[in-house]
Amino acid sequence: MESKSWNEIAERIRSVQFKEHFDFIVAIANGGIIPAALLNQQFGYEVHLLKLNLRDAQQNKLYDIPRLLEEIKFDFVGKSILLVDDRIKTGTTITYAKQLLAKAASIKTFAVNGNADYCLYNEPCFKVPWLI
Repeated sequence: MESKSWNEIAERIRSVQFKEHFDFIVAIANGGIIPAALLNQQFGYEVHLLKLNLRDAQQNKLYDIPRLLEEIKFDFVGKSILLVDDRIKTGTTITYAKQLLAKAASIKTFAVNGNADYCLYNEPCFKVPWLI
Protein backbone atom coordinates (compact mmCIF):
# COMPACT_ATOMS: atom_id res chain seq x y z
CA MET A 1 0.00 0.00 0.00
CA GLU A 2 1.25 3.47 -0.87
CA SER A 3 2.07 5.93 1.91
CA LYS A 4 2.29 9.70 2.23
CA SER A 5 5.11 11.42 4.12
CA TRP A 6 4.82 14.02 6.87
CA ASN A 7 6.22 16.58 4.42
CA GLU A 8 3.63 15.79 1.74
CA ILE A 9 0.76 16.10 4.20
CA ALA A 10 2.18 19.21 5.91
CA GLU A 11 2.57 20.93 2.54
CA ARG A 12 -1.06 20.19 1.68
CA ILE A 13 -2.20 21.46 5.11
CA ARG A 14 -0.29 24.72 4.52
CA SER A 15 -2.17 25.21 1.24
CA VAL A 16 -5.68 24.65 2.65
CA GLN A 17 -8.00 27.64 2.45
CA PHE A 18 -11.43 27.60 4.05
CA LYS A 19 -14.36 29.51 2.58
CA GLU A 20 -15.90 30.05 6.00
CA HIS A 21 -14.92 30.68 9.62
CA PHE A 22 -15.27 27.92 12.22
CA ASP A 23 -15.88 28.29 15.93
CA PHE A 24 -13.74 25.21 16.51
CA ILE A 25 -12.55 21.86 15.20
CA VAL A 26 -14.05 18.57 16.30
CA ALA A 27 -11.58 15.73 15.78
CA ILE A 28 -12.95 12.23 15.49
CA ALA A 29 -10.70 10.28 17.83
CA ASN A 30 -8.43 8.65 17.20
CA GLY A 31 -7.83 9.12 13.48
CA GLY A 32 -8.71 12.82 13.37
CA ILE A 33 -6.45 13.91 16.24
CA ILE A 34 -3.23 14.41 14.24
CA PRO A 35 -4.86 16.20 11.28
CA ALA A 36 -6.82 18.38 13.74
CA ALA A 37 -3.58 19.27 15.54
CA LEU A 38 -1.96 20.25 12.25
CA LEU A 39 -4.98 22.39 11.35
CA ASN A 40 -4.87 23.94 14.83
CA GLN A 41 -1.25 24.97 14.24
CA GLN A 42 -2.11 26.42 10.84
CA PHE A 43 -5.35 28.23 11.73
CA GLY A 44 -5.49 28.46 15.52
CA TYR A 45 -8.91 26.86 15.90
CA GLU A 46 -9.56 25.23 19.28
CA VAL A 47 -9.86 21.43 19.08
CA HIS A 48 -12.42 19.19 20.79
CA LEU A 49 -12.57 15.40 20.63
CA LEU A 50 -15.47 13.22 19.60
CA LYS A 51 -14.55 9.72 20.72
CA LEU A 52 -16.03 7.24 18.27
CA ASN A 53 -15.01 3.76 17.24
CA LEU A 54 -15.91 1.68 14.20
CA ARG A 55 -12.66 0.06 13.03
CA ASP A 56 -9.50 -1.33 14.57
CA ALA A 57 -5.95 -0.15 13.79
CA GLN A 58 -5.84 -2.40 10.69
CA GLN A 59 -9.10 -0.81 9.43
CA ASN A 60 -11.16 -3.95 10.07
CA LYS A 61 -14.75 -3.14 10.95
CA LEU A 62 -15.51 -3.83 14.63
CA TYR A 63 -19.19 -2.85 14.74
CA ASP A 64 -22.13 -2.42 12.38
CA ILE A 65 -22.47 1.22 13.42
CA PRO A 66 -19.98 3.54 15.15
CA ARG A 67 -19.97 3.62 18.93
CA LEU A 68 -19.74 6.76 21.02
CA LEU A 69 -17.04 5.92 23.57
CA GLU A 70 -17.35 9.00 25.75
CA GLU A 71 -20.05 11.59 26.41
CA ILE A 72 -19.69 14.80 24.39
CA LYS A 73 -18.12 17.33 26.78
CA PHE A 74 -18.22 20.53 24.75
CA ASP A 75 -21.00 22.92 23.75
CA PHE A 76 -21.66 22.66 20.03
CA VAL A 77 -25.24 23.97 19.82
CA GLY A 78 -25.40 26.85 17.35
CA LYS A 79 -21.67 26.61 16.54
CA SER A 80 -19.89 26.40 13.21
CA ILE A 81 -17.79 23.22 13.26
CA LEU A 82 -15.02 21.73 11.16
CA LEU A 83 -15.34 17.96 11.65
CA VAL A 84 -11.97 16.26 11.07
CA ASP A 85 -10.99 12.65 10.42
CA ASP A 86 -7.94 11.05 8.83
CA ARG A 87 -9.85 9.17 6.16
CA ILE A 88 -13.39 8.82 5.01
CA LYS A 89 -13.76 5.39 3.49
CA THR A 90 -17.48 4.57 3.60
CA GLY A 91 -18.76 7.71 5.31
CA THR A 92 -20.33 5.73 8.15
CA THR A 93 -18.36 7.38 10.97
CA ILE A 94 -18.55 10.94 9.62
CA THR A 95 -22.30 10.58 9.01
CA TYR A 96 -22.84 9.34 12.57
CA ALA A 97 -20.70 12.18 13.95
CA LYS A 98 -22.79 14.72 12.03
CA GLN A 99 -25.96 13.19 13.50
CA LEU A 100 -24.52 13.53 17.01
CA LEU A 101 -23.66 17.18 16.34
CA ALA A 102 -26.90 17.98 14.50
CA LYS A 103 -27.70 20.98 16.73
CA ALA A 104 -24.62 22.81 15.45
CA ALA A 105 -25.30 25.81 13.19
CA SER A 106 -23.13 24.30 10.47
CA ILE A 107 -20.79 21.37 10.00
CA LYS A 108 -18.15 21.08 7.29
CA THR A 109 -15.99 17.98 6.96
CA PHE A 110 -12.23 17.65 6.51
CA ALA A 111 -10.28 14.49 5.74
CA VAL A 112 -6.69 13.76 4.88
CA ASN A 113 -8.07 11.27 2.36
CA GLY A 114 -11.60 10.74 1.18
CA ASN A 115 -14.79 12.43 0.15
CA ALA A 116 -15.20 15.51 2.37
CA ASP A 117 -16.02 19.20 2.04
CA TYR A 118 -12.26 19.76 2.36
CA CYS A 119 -9.75 17.00 1.71
CA LEU A 120 -6.03 16.81 1.11
CA TYR A 121 -6.38 13.76 -1.14
CA ASN A 122 -9.24 11.78 -2.63
CA GLU A 123 -7.39 8.66 -3.72
CA PRO A 124 -7.40 4.93 -3.08
CA CYS A 125 -6.46 4.14 0.50
CA PHE A 126 -2.90 4.93 1.59
CA LYS A 127 -0.94 4.87 4.83
CA VAL A 128 -0.49 8.08 6.77
CA PRO A 129 2.80 8.59 8.64
CA TRP A 130 1.28 8.53 12.13
CA LEU A 131 -0.11 5.02 11.53
CA ILE A 132 2.98 3.51 9.91
